[in-house]
Amino acid sequence: MVVLHAEPSSSSTTHKKNRRKLNRKASAKSADIQDEEMGDESADITEVVPQILAEQGKQQTGDDDELMIDTDPSSLPTQSSAPAFPPLPASAQRTALKSEMRRIPIPPHRMTPLKKDWVNIFSPLTEMLQLQVRMNVQRKCVEIRTSKHTQDIGAIQKGADFVKSYALGFDVNDAIALLRLDDLYLDSFEIKDVKTLHGDHLSRAIGRIAGQDGKTKFTIENASRTRIVLADTKIHILGSFQNIKIARDAIVSLILGSPPGKVYAGLRTVSSRMRQRAL
Repeated sequence: MVVLHAEPSSSSTTHKKNRRKLNRKASAKSADIQDEEMGDESADITEVVPQILAEQGKQQTGDDDELMIDTDPSSLPTQSSAPAFPPLPASAQRTALKSEMRRIPIPPHRMTPLKKDWVNIFSPLTEMLQLQVRMNVQRKCVEIRTSKHTQDIGAIQKGADFVKSYALGFDVNDAIALLRLDDLYLDSFEIKDVKTLHGDHLSRAIGRIAGQDGKTKFTIENASRTRIVLADTKIHILGSFQNIKIARDAIVSLILGSPPGKVYAGLRTVSSRMRQRAL
C-alpha cells in the first residue's frame, strides 16, 4: 500500500502571507490617517479658540465703552470733603439742660455758716446762672438743677464749684470769683501726700504753713494771688493754674522743713517776675 503525503502548495502560503501584510499596512495607514485628522482638528481648535476669546474681549470693551458713554456726570453724587449737618434747634439744647442735676454734700461743721450766708449763696446762682437751688437739710447737701432759662451749658458746673468751694471753707466773696472768671480752679492735697509725718512733727509742719497769727499764709496768698484754707491736715488752694503752682511749691517747701525766711525770699523773686510779665 502506497501512502502519498500531500504537501501544501507554495502558492497558498504565499497568498496568506500577502494577506497578512496587506492587513497590517491597511491598519497602519488608517492609524496614520486618524492621527493626521486629529492633528488637523487640534490645530484648528488652537487657532479658533484665541479668535473667539479676542472677539468676546472686543464685545466686552465695547459694552463698557457704551456704559461709560451713557452715564451722565450730572447724575453722579457730588463728593464733598466734610459732611453738612443742619444746626441743632434751641429746643433740643433746652431738653438736654433740663435733665442735669448736681448734689453737693456739705460737712456738718459748715451747715451753720451755710444757713447764715444762704442769701448770699443762692442769689448769684439764680440771678447770674439762672439755676434752681435748694438746701436739703436732711441729707445735708445743696441741690442744683438747670431750668428752661439757663443759657450757658457750663453753668451747672460753675455753680457746683462755687458751692463746693464754700463747703471747703472759703469765704463767699472769694468763692463768687469762680462764677465771674473762667480760669479759676480748686486744688486740694494733704500733708501726708508730701511727707509722712506723725505727732508733734505734723503739728509743727502745720504751724510753719500758718505762721504766727497766720502771717505766713497771708504772705503766700498775697505773693501768689491765691486763697488758701488750712483744714487740719488738708490744704485747699483757689486761684489760676500758674498761681496755684506757685503757692503749692511754697507750701511743699515749708512741709519739707525749709525755714520761712527762705520761702519768703523765693516768693519775692517770683512776685517780681510776675510784675515784670504783667508790664
